[in-house]
Formats: sequence, structure tokens, C-alpha cells
Amino acid sequence: MQVAYYQDKLIHLPTCERDKWQQLYMASMRQEVTCIHCHTPLRMEIGIHAPAQFSHSQMTQECQTVASLMESKLQIKEQADENQNHSNNDSSIHLPKRRAISDSSVSEDRIWKEPETIKAIPTFHDKQTHENSKDLSGYRLTLKEKGIYLDDNQWSAVTTTEGPLLILAGAGSGKTRVLTTRTAYMLSELDYSPKEMILVTFTAKAAKEMKDRMRIYPGLDPAILQQLVVGTFHSIFYKMLLHHEPERWDAANLLKLEWQRQAMLKEAGREIDLDEKDFAFDQALTQISWWKNHLLSPEQVKAKDIWEERVSYLYKRYEQMRQAKRLFDFDDMLLGTHRLLSENPRLLKRYQQRFSYVSVDEFQDINKVQVELITMLTEPTKNLCVVGDDDQSIYAFRGSDPSYILSFKERYKNTKVVVLDENYRSNHEITSSANNVITTNRTRFQKTLRAQTSIDQAPLLFYPYDEEEEATMIVTDVKKQLENGAYPREFAVLFRTNSSARALLERFISSSIPFQLDADGESFYRRKSVRKILAYLRLAMNPDDSQAMSDLVGALFLKQHVIQDIKATSIMEDCTLVEALPHIPGLQAFQTKKLASLPEKFNQLKTMSPVEAISFIESSMGFNDYVKKQGNEGNKMERGSDDVRDLKVAANLHTSIHAFLEHTEHMVAKYDELRKQRGNIEAVQLMTIHRAKGLEFKHVYIIGAAEGGLPHDYALDAWREGDDKPLEEERRLMYVAMTRAEESLKVSTPMMRRGKKAFRSRFVREMQRFAPKQQLSQSERSR
Repeated sequence: MQVAYYQDKLIHLPTCERDKWQQLYMASMRQEVTCIHCHTPLRMEIGIHAPAQFSHSQMTQECQTVASLMESKLQIKEQADENQNHSNNDSSIHLPKRRAISDSSVSEDRIWKEPETIKAIPTFHDKQTHENSKDLSGYRLTLKEKGIYLDDNQWSAVTTTEGPLLILAGAGSGKTRVLTTRTAYMLSELDYSPKEMILVTFTAKAAKEMKDRMRIYPGLDPAILQQLVVGTFHSIFYKMLLHHEPERWDAANLLKLEWQRQAMLKEAGREIDLDEKDFAFDQALTQISWWKNHLLSPEQVKAKDIWEERVSYLYKRYEQMRQAKRLFDFDDMLLGTHRLLSENPRLLKRYQQRFSYVSVDEFQDINKVQVELITMLTEPTKNLCVVGDDDQSIYAFRGSDPSYILSFKERYKNTKVVVLDENYRSNHEITSSANNVITTNRTRFQKTLRAQTSIDQAPLLFYPYDEEEEATMIVTDVKKQLENGAYPREFAVLFRTNSSARALLERFISSSIPFQLDADGESFYRRKSVRKILAYLRLAMNPDDSQAMSDLVGALFLKQHVIQDIKATSIMEDCTLVEALPHIPGLQAFQTKKLASLPEKFNQLKTMSPVEAISFIESSMGFNDYVKKQGNEGNKMERGSDDVRDLKVAANLHTSIHAFLEHTEHMVAKYDELRKQRGNIEAVQLMTIHRAKGLEFKHVYIIGAAEGGLPHDYALDAWREGDDKPLEEERRLMYVAMTRAEESLKVSTPMMRRGKKAFRSRFVREMQRFAPKQQLSQSERSR
């Protein structure tokens, strides 16, 4: 059904502006959209596979007849209007007519676009990897009988135990199986001592999984596994420190909580007049960690801009305060081990003899201090096995650098390279599409993943109008699949940044679908710039809102201590907090003059729609000046101006400031609840691509595949300035996201982003063209 009544007006979807669809959808959820015949509430459906339509739960023949007649009448009228426009050749001015969604003259971003499947998929050649293997004797045959299958390249990696070994393990190629089988093979078949082996992982979860897996291998006594050292960099090297310098590295002195470290930075920040509410201290901690992991002391840091100058000062003071109190953080564990071994050659030699065989998982994510430690330990024997995939290196912000895996053969001569290029997770259609994307990167090992299975279902591209419609389409699509027997745990929706998932999260909250949000940070509505805009709106509705005034003062270029003066003035003058602003004592004349106009402007806000109010706050109440002064708030990933544009998209769905503020408060409360609800296995997973690495799901949605979203704006800015490393990492992010999918992959390319016309992601364009043949030869893949 394409027609309905809303607010006593006839709605015809083919001629309704596309940016109104989401408002209609929300109204239909409130039962405000009704049938034109029987006036029963209708539900509007916005899905991926068909244009929007109204559904009638109690459809009668009369309802269908009346609706069909009205649709025909409207279509005839539309065609007549169109013909009139074409036949009228006089010079008079005509107002533009709205067009039906099938009209080719309508702007592309205003019409519903048919989803399309990826066509650039090569012919699938079935390859029975296991059955065609030439060597299925001995230990390999025993493993097969236990249900542990290994292809030829995997077996080659397992049986290479001496010298430097680089295992390039593509997505879904069974790297964990290879690493655990290799360890089991060395222990049970070759009788290596577990005491001389060390297996380094990047997460405690991965370490536990490896030990659990090895319990099923034949010939491995549990007592042997108990002696095997498996753990993260931090856990392994901290034990060394604790053994040799127990007082210095007492766990009681560990700064293990972020708020503890932030408190020290804020104390240092007050020394240079940094406002606690306006400065991104969390990002400062990330930057300091990056410097420490690159072995840069405060004295060695060369600041590139004002932001880094401030952070370098915080870094210096943080180190001074930490050392004065004999405290240490997680980064110090590795730095401390590096110092300990560098200053004690005899101790280093003992550890080199103790750990003769070193294996490192996820080597593409390694950083400088970790590389130095591994190099020191393996210097005499060079018995180092590293497993990783340069195409999945996505943690540059933590200090990871893919150049270490790319240059491994140069650092370790006579390295044997084994490429695991058989994908046992994703089907051929998904794997091929991912290959199309990643082969565009220039700085990588040339390899092509091959899938084991093929299905008649290529990855799908779909085209929502904007972020709001994107979220609605996904919720609708997931709901239909759940109704057809799918399980919530089989679905994941992946996004580039937490802020880009705002609409998605709100739509899932409004649905009946069980879901889990795996994200760090606070709610979108608590972000710095957003919180200040909302403070303006709250003060417009209640000029005595003290919390809103506290949130706002920074945007007025006032210090937090002024709050007490505002409250005192309000009492003395018997006026509201807003009215007290022009009477704050001790301000410069130009400040008082600016504040004098604010009370009247707050009054004007009351009569505006939320979107109009936000624009007025930006242009007429000085907020643009504040954002400009703040720059990117110290965070190149999420800028204040971008947050405001996102806020406008959310505000556009509400007709009053009061309703919008109620919505934001509800969403903040729901977000806090979700943060506490962890571990819900039977739920759709909403997470960043970074969080999804290492996971797999039957059905995956990737949102925001538009220029500026994925790839991110900061990478495009760097690329324009001649640095393509961030862009290549963004491409690796897309590759990681795509290869999480086992059976189906759907990629969203919104037509609008943050209220402006969006352009299809270059990665989507790459999906649609065949990857060049750059596969390694058999001799190169196992050498």
C-alpha cells in the first residue's frame, strides 16, 4: 500500500520527499499513520529489498480497492502535471513539481535505489584440500582421526621448527589451529621441553583458547601443558620484572584504571590552564602510550602542533608524578623489561637460553618495544616463529606497525615463509569480494585468499537515504530473517567508529530484537560538543538548569569556577542563571557585551524546531567560534563539528525541543544500561570493526561505506597531503570487516551523510572490479 493519512494529510509515498520517510516510519510506530478507508493504524516498512510501503494488519477488500483507486488517481495526476510542464513553452516562472520515485529526472539521492550484488567474482574452482593432500601418514593421520585437518601449507608450517619462520595467515585460514598444532607437534612428537618454549599472544582470551585447544591433542600430558609459557606480552614480561625486582614492581603500585591516569593528567593540565571539560585527556593518554611504545621519552618527543605540545607537557609531568610515587602503568611493564634486559647482559643470556623457541601470534599488530624485546630474546638461536597477516594490521593508533611483518625476511635471513591462503570461514563470493578490495593496497605481501565453498549469494550493496534509514533497513532485514528461523547470535553489524552507530543503536533499542553493544566510551549525547549544544537547549527550556550551565560555560569561553559567580549573581539579582550571565563580575568589557545578548537569544530558541535551534546556536550564539577554537578537540578521528552535524540528523526526527531532549535523556540511560549488560551470547552483536577482529558471524552488515565514513575523513586528509598509510589501513579495516562474514554480507552505502550528499566509498567501487592476479607461486607460498 502506497497511500495513507498522516496529520490529516494524504501521503503518497512515490511523491513523498525521501527525507520524510523516516519521520513517517517513526509516526507509524506511534500509530499516527492510518488507512485512508478504515482509519486503522498502518505500519510503514522500510527494508533493503523493496521500496517503502504501508502494511495493513486488518486489510479488507474495500481498503485495498480504495487504496488502489487513490494510487491510480494520483499517478494520473502526476503524469498530467508532468505533461503540462513539458508542453508549456511560455516564459513564465513555474514552481518545481515533486516527482514519483520512478522518475529519472529526480535527484538520485531522493529516489529509492535497487540493491545490487557484487558481480566481479571469478569462477569458483572446487578444491578438495584435505583429500588431495599427498602426505597423510604418521602424526598428521593421527590428527585427522581426531578431527584435526591440516592442508599441505598448514602441515608445512607445523613441521618447520628450527630457524626463523614467517606464517602469513590470511583471514579464516586456521592460524590458531596451526600455531597450537605446531606447539603440540614439538612437544609430543619431537620431545621438546615445554620449559624452553614461549608462546606470545595479544590477548588473555587468545592465550586461554590456545591452552584449551591443546588439551585435545594426542600425546600431550596435562602436566606438560602446565609448564608451557603461554600469555600476553604484558603478562609474560611482567612476571620477569616481578621475579627480579619485586619491590619496584609490586602490583599494588600499578595504575590499572584509566581514571587514575587521567586524574594525574588533569592535575598536570591545571598547571597550563587546560579546562577539564574541554580537553580530550583520554586522547592524550592514547598519545602518551604511543610515544612510550615507540621508546620515546618526554625529552625525545618532537611535537608537531599545539595539541602535541600540550600533551608532551602532560607526558613529562605524568612521568615525574608517577616516578615520585613509585607507580607504573601497563606500558611501563614492557619498557621496564627492555631496560632490565638491556642493562643486564648476563640475565639476558639466561633468558635466551631458557626460551630457545619463541612463537608470536598476531605479529602484524606488534609495536617497537615488543619487536625489540622479541629480537633480544631470539638473538642467538633465531628460532622465532611469527604468525600474522599484514592485510589485517589495523591498530596503528596503538603503535602497531605492519612494516615489522613486511620486513621480517630482511631482519631474519634464511626465513622460511609459509602462506596460509585457504579460507575456511567465508564462502567464495565473500572471499573474492574481499580480495578485490585488499589487492589495491601497494604495501603488502602479494597473496590471494581461496575459499572452500561457494553459494549462489554474492555480497549485497544497498542504498539507504541516510544514517537513520540505514538503521531502519537493517533492523527490518534482521527481524525478517529471525522470523524465518535465524538466531540473533548469527548476526553482527559493524561500524567504523562508535559515534557512527548512534542511529543504529537507537533503532535496535526501539525494536524487540535482542542485541548487545560492544563499545567503549560514553553515549553520543555525552560527547563534548553534543553535550554543550544540548546544554543550550536545556537552558532554553529551563533557564535555571545548573547542570546545563556547568556544561555550557566552556562554550562561552568562561572557566568552570565562574559557575559560583553565576549562581551568586542569580541570587543577588533575583534572576535566572541565564539572566545572570551579563552581570558576572570581573569580566572584560567585550565578554560582558557578548553575554548581554544571550538571554534574549535563549528566549528565541524556545519557539524553534530542534534543527533550527541547533543552527541558531551555531551561527548566532557563538558556538561556531568555540568549535573553531577547539579545532578537532585533540581527536583527529571525531571532530566537534562532525558531532554537531550528526546531532542535527538526530534532531530532524523531532518536532519540538522538549521531545528531542526527552529522547536524548532516554537514550543516555539506555546506553548506560547496555554498558552493564555484557556476555549476552544469544543477541545480535553491534560493534566496531576493531572489536570484531578475530570473530566470525554467519551474517554481517557493514554500515557507512561512504567517503569520509569508511574510509575515514582523517585518512583522506592524510592521503591528500601525500601520506597513503592511513588510507591503506582503512582498506585493511574494510577487508577485516568483510572477512568476518561466513554466509552473507550486506554493505550499506548511504546517499546522505551528516546532512550532506555522500559519495560511494572507494572500497565499494573496488569490490565491484576484479582483483589483479598477484598470487604467490607454490614455491613462494611454502619456501
